[in-house]
Amino acid sequence: MTKLTENKIRPQHLIEKQKVFLKVDNGRMLSKYEEFVHVCCPACGEDKPYDKFIYNGMKYVECSLCETFYINPRPTSEILGWFYAGSPNYEYWNSFVFPASEDIRRESIFVPRVNRLLDLCSKYKVETNTLLEIGPGFGTFCEEVNSRNIFERVVAVEPNKDLAETCRSKGFEVIEKPVEEMYLNNDDLFDIVANFEVLEHLFSPFEFLEAAVGCLKLGGLLMLTCPNGQGFDVETLGVHSDTVDHEHLNYFNPKSIKIAFERVGLEVLEISTPGLLDADLVRNKILSGDFDISNQPFLKKVLIDDWEKLGTDFQNFLVDNSLSSNMWIVARRV
Repeated sequence: MTKLTENKIRPQHLIEKQKVFLKVDNGRMLSKYEEFVHVCCPACGEDKPYDKFIYNGMKYVECSLCETFYINPRPTSEILGWFYAGSPNYEYWNSFVFPASEDIRRESIFVPRVNRLLDLCSKYKVETNTLLEIGPGFGTFCEEVNSRNIFERVVAVEPNKDLAETCRSKGFEVIEKPVEEMYLNNDDLFDIVANFEVLEHLFSPFEFLEAAVGCLKLGGLLMLTCPNGQGFDVETLGVHSDTVDHEHLNYFNPKSIKIAFERVGLEVLEISTPGLLDADLVRNKILSGDFDISNQPFLKKVLIDDWEKLGTDFQNFLVDNSLSSNMWIVARRV
């Protein structure tokens, strides 16, 4: 397998232009700031935060109980619907970044995801008749699942019109509405619900997780990924991390994501942080001059001076100790 790097999945010549659209989107979001609302912690539901920082006009707070940090006040679901429907940033990703990086994303991200899904089905003795992916984006995961000819029915839930059309063009079934608006009969429930990098975008992760549970058969698996707010990339870079932006409202951690899942009645089976890019992401910020490590000799040694010798081992250390900023959660409906 080709070694995964940030530049391979986010080609630099495309990302430079994408940054312009990102700023436009930030301005669009802030134009609705007077309509933002106060929320409780998206993980534990308590309202005991302290101020963390302000970035791009957004206020970030951290829960004093479960250490989730989150944007508060935040845009409502209605504002988010308006925001994503007209997002030039997402249109650019769909038209340029995703197509240019699809092959390496398929090989390094989506093939391993499908392999892991099938291993989990075998490990936990879950049937493989039906699969629902919520938020398929460019549709590569569903496409890869279909290529295995294992599931009888593969469905994508994608409320974004352009992305939904992209998924349809690849030949699989699409439901073009938010999962929170889906109401399924028992006969229509799914063995597997998969969701990748969506939870951080949502006004109410609790309502989303409730809806996801409502799509699952008893004993079915929910497989989900989201950023780890206590991972190396986010903790080290802070506001310089590309993970910290105006559209990421929620930053869970291994402890708090378990709390969130258990609040909706899920049995958490596994939590891991198998990310591959934390060290590379921080290294690139250093090399670009966006992050100063002149007073951090350890980071300079590992990420710059002895990168070829230590980089891979350091990333493996982060993974093995739940310190990567990419988090996986596997849970069962009971």
